[in-house]
Amino acid sequence: MLFGRKQKNPIKIVDKGVVEWKYATCGYCSTGCAIEVGLNQEGKPVSSRGVADADVNRGKLCLKGIYEHELFDSAGRGTVPKKRDQWHQDWQPTDWDTALDTTHDEIRRIQEKYGRDSFAIISTGQMLTEEFYTLGKLTRGLIGTNNYDGNTTLCMASAVSGYKRSFGSDGPPGCYEDFEHTDCLIAWGSNLPEQHPIIYWRMKDAQEKRKFPLIVVDPRVTMLAQFADIHLPITPGTDVVLQNALMHVIFDENLEDAAYIEANTNDVEALREEVAKYDPTTAAKICGIDEDTIRSVARLYANAGAAMSIWTMGINQSTHGSDGVVGINNLALITGNIGKPGGTSLSITGQCNAMGTREWSSCSGLPNYRALENAQDRKDIAEFWNIDEEFLPKKRGMFQTDIYHAIETGQIKGLWLIATNPLSSLPNSERVRRAMQKLEFCAVQDCYEDTESAQYAHVYLPAGTWAEKEGVMTNTERRVNLVKPIVKPPGEAKPDLWVFNEMAKRFNKGGKVTFPEKAADIFMEMASISKGRLADISGMSHDLIEKNRGVQWPYTDKQLDNNETPPQGGKRLYTEATTFRYADGKAKLIPLPFIDNNEVPDEKFPIWLNTGRLVEHWHGRSKTGKIGNNNKYSPIPFIEINPDLAAELDIQRGEYVRLVSRRSDAVVMATPTQRVPKNMIFLPFHFHDCANRLTLGLLDPHSRQPAYKQSAVRIEKLDDQQAAAKLSMEMRAF
Repeated sequence: MLFGRKQKNPIKIVDKGVVEWKYATCGYCSTGCAIEVGLNQEGKPVSSRGVADADVNRGKLCLKGIYEHELFDSAGRGTVPKKRDQWHQDWQPTDWDTALDTTHDEIRRIQEKYGRDSFAIISTGQMLTEEFYTLGKLTRGLIGTNNYDGNTTLCMASAVSGYKRSFGSDGPPGCYEDFEHTDCLIAWGSNLPEQHPIIYWRMKDAQEKRKFPLIVVDPRVTMLAQFADIHLPITPGTDVVLQNALMHVIFDENLEDAAYIEANTNDVEALREEVAKYDPTTAAKICGIDEDTIRSVARLYANAGAAMSIWTMGINQSTHGSDGVVGINNLALITGNIGKPGGTSLSITGQCNAMGTREWSSCSGLPNYRALENAQDRKDIAEFWNIDEEFLPKKRGMFQTDIYHAIETGQIKGLWLIATNPLSSLPNSERVRRAMQKLEFCAVQDCYEDTESAQYAHVYLPAGTWAEKEGVMTNTERRVNLVKPIVKPPGEAKPDLWVFNEMAKRFNKGGKVTFPEKAADIFMEMASISKGRLADISGMSHDLIEKNRGVQWPYTDKQLDNNETPPQGGKRLYTEATTFRYADGKAKLIPLPFIDNNEVPDEKFPIWLNTGRLVEHWHGRSKTGKIGNNNKYSPIPFIEINPDLAAELDIQRGEYVRLVSRRSDAVVMATPTQRVPKNMIFLPFHFHDCANRLTLGLLDPHSRQPAYKQSAVRIEKLDDQQAAAKLSMEMRAF
């Protein structure tokens, strides 16, 4: 009876009445968690849980995955096709034939009047791989525009570019199992607990068992930085300087792996010459990390039996994003940390199927990492698809980030947006808004009809969301996993694959190009053209993938014939000498001069603006903003501001302030915290008409990816807090 303990109510777990569990793969981030959705007696999804025998997540889910079943009947779902003559008119419901015929006719009208490339198509990293492949066949083989890209340009383009420059091909060389073998981990601009919680759990579980040092490079004291052994609060945009300084120490103290360099790389002398300029004393003045710490980190990394680097958007979304990836690769190569357990440079991918679009979408090339610039690649695919080889372009067209500028200048007159929302996701959003108003025709295909970009559409095509369709996705560690339909799309909404196949019928006169209707059949077509390629999936099938809870590529038909069981984890690339994808089998060591072309704070805009993700939300919040259990913890935009700066500006916790950049402004709530230095604020990017009103969007010269992470703002105190709160809400109303 002490303190009434016996009177305490026992914990009760609500019985949701699940009678059946259905298998799928989570549709949020790139971790690739196997998930089951529970259905009640009425067939309604009522619960989500992790799959215990799946190697990726081992039964666990993050906050978003736990509530993912609520997506199916979330607000704003599109249920019928819609049409209008002008974007500022009211929508009118229509039938699918009319909506698709109109879209086909407008594409042809624009192409006939202005040329094939005057119409652009932008897809997403959130579709299934069979859908990517089919859309690529439709776009490249029938529609014929070369201005075709995906929104992965906004998150993964620098990783792709950096891998290609260093290794000769895209494809993350490591896997999650590397956490269990590494002796040193550097996280560059990556906040795993909030960005990829299950990967963080895998890392933390391994670290607790093996006690390897964790080094976090980030200007903000992120959650991961709080758990780090060493936190390097780098000056934004100077990662290349730090990387060069670390290599300077490694070469200067003879800590490199000379035998590995000789056997597997080219151009080491050019790299030595460049990094010789970045002694720790000089580098410290630029990157903000003291020279003793630079030397200590270099020694920790180089002396480790196996050393691993991971990164996410803190590297990619920079004016030096591609160079930052190459710098990470350089560090790994000179220390022999590619292709062995625990040694890797592992890009933690953004969207759920960003790897699938890289492998199969044909956005930047042709299926399975084939290049438009390669005559043999064009010939092979033209023959396989039964199209004229000359119909294929000989080099890739515009990146997504260039397409909107081309709309401004009149080069592009029409646009088909598929599961992407540029008015929320692109920097300098006011400029994007003005561009979209100039389009002669815009079709938006999305599971939500209330996206900001749909305001400027002439046709709306309602699509299925996650687990309302069937196909595969590829995760960060190149594991192909299956998504199966849990329920049907609402109303007249259709899976994206159905939409693409119906559009193909309108362009495929005479039926010379084959478009299988079933995802499993499309996958087998993909498997056949993957033989002998880097991403060889010729031994896989939907059934095998489901049975093994995901299979990492490569897994070949020969392995299948030999009854080789796909490994649970640990499949790595470049494990043998001279297996890099350049002609001589060697990787390139690339010198990286630092060019300081960031937008930096000055007298008028004295504060660094940093942006990033919250654990509760996903990208533009179009999904998680409608899930009560996600949205209630972060319902409005806010900034983290240093308490000393807040006191200097007389800003109290919970007050609204105005942020002003050279592009526009935004009204947000202030949250004082020591997680940011006095000359910096942190602003979550999830909220429409907020962060991306301010961001610069200067493009990386190699990847064309925007720099969301380095820009400058000033903070203005607002006297009328009620008016400010109202304005903050109105800025996101449409």
